[in-house]
Amino acid sequence: MEMILRSGPVIKLSLLVLAYLSVVSWAIIFFKFRVIRRAIRDSLRFQNFFWAKKRLDLVSQGLKNYQYSPLTVLFRDGYQEILRHQTDPNGKEQSLFSTDLGQSANVGRALRRAMTQERQRLEKFLTFLATTGSIAPFIGLFGTIWGIMDAFISIGQTGSTSLAVIAPGISEALVTTAIGLVAAIPAVVAYNHFVNKINLLAGEMDSFSQEFLNIVQRMPRRN
Repeated sequence: MEMILRSGPVIKLSLLVLAYLSVVSWAIIFFKFRVIRRAIRDSLRFQNFFWAKKRLDLVSQGLKNYQYSPLTVLFRDGYQEILRHQTDPNGKEQSLFSTDLGQSANVGRALRRAMTQERQRLEKFLTFLATTGSIAPFIGLFGTIWGIMDAFISIGQTGSTSLAVIAPGISEALVTTAIGLVAAIPAVVAYNHFVNKINLLAGEMDSFSQEFLNIVQRMPRRN
C-alpha cells in the first residue's frame, strides 16, 4: 500500500482501472456460477420429469418447478406453437394432438429461436470476462513500463545507479503487472469454465429439440 501511495498518477490510474476490472469480474463470476449451476441442475431434473410423463399437457403443468432450465423454455415455446394450431372449431384445446409437416416446421423454428435466446442469456456478461483476461495484463505492463521510465529519469537526474535509487521506482512499477495478473487470471479461468458448461447445455438443448421434433412428427396427422 505504501508503494501504491508513493507511485505517480499514471500508475495510480492503471491500478484504479485494474481494480475496477477485477471487482466487476468477480461479481460476474459469482453471478454466472449461480445461474449456470441452476440451469444444469434444473435441466437434469426436467429431462427426468419430461420422459416420465406420457402427455405433453401434463409436462406443461409442471414447468414452474424447473424455471431455471433452458430446456423448459424450449419445451414451452414448442408446446405453445403446437397449441396455436391445435384447436377445435369452438376454439378449445384438443386433448389428443394432431400435426402436419407445416406445423413441424413451425415448431422447429420456435425451438431454434428459443435455443438462440437461451444461449445468449447464458453467455451474457462473459464478454467482459474475456475482455478483462485480454487487456488486464497489458494495462499492468503499461503501468510497469511507465514506472521504469520514471526510474530511469530519476537516475538521470541524480546521476546515481545505486539500488537505493533504482529499486523503489522499479518495485512500484512492478506492482501494476502483479495486479494485472491478479485481475486477468481468474477472469480467464472463469471464462473457459463457463464456456465449457454452456457448450454442454447447448448440446443438451440441441438433443432435446431433436427429440421434441421427433415426438411432434410421430403425432397422428390432421385429416
